[in-house]
Amino acid sequence: MRITVEETPIAGVLVVKPETFDDHRGVFAEVFRGDVYRAAGLPDAFAQLNLSHSQRGVLRGLHFQFSPPQGKLMRVARGAAYVVAVDLRKGSPTLGRHFATTLDDTRPRMVWAPASFARGFCVLSDVADVEYLCTSIWNQPGESGIRWDDPALGVEWPEKNPIVSDKDRSAQTLAEWLARPESDHFRLERR
Repeated sequence: MRITVEETPIAGVLVVKPETFDDHRGVFAEVFRGDVYRAAGLPDAFAQLNLSHSQRGVLRGLHFQFSPPQGKLMRVARGAAYVVAVDLRKGSPTLGRHFATTLDDTRPRMVWAPASFARGFCVLSDVADVEYLCTSIWNQPGESGIRWDDPALGVEWPEKNPIVSDKDRSAQTLAEWLARPESDHFRLERR
């Protein structure tokens, strides 16, 4: 297995592209192999795999977990989705900035966003199955979110009136999160 790892304008957020093999039957790829990921500087062990099945126009996010911190490797197994990662690291030169890309089921591209990033997606196809490998198990008291439409983030979502949960609709703004003591879990260490 070989992978290509592409840096993004946000340090730590990466696009991971496994090598594919095409023939008259379709496409095959090894999507994850611990030794290859470890050699590329990516996590080689995950604690949890989540699957989200959603319809067109559903927007989930922007979610994160601060205790224990949770990184996520996201991929679209079926359909297409606009995937977003927002930098929440205090002291980061890109605090509040985001990386966004469209992932789909035609090629196995993934987005790695380490702990200290909020993540979300908006479904672009009739239905989409989004999978994310998580570096720690879910802990409800240690989870939180940022409003998907916080103007401070400047995310241009492809859906102007998305279907969102009540929890996501009432999430805090970035400024409100940064004022909470828990946000110090994501402070960058000065070197």
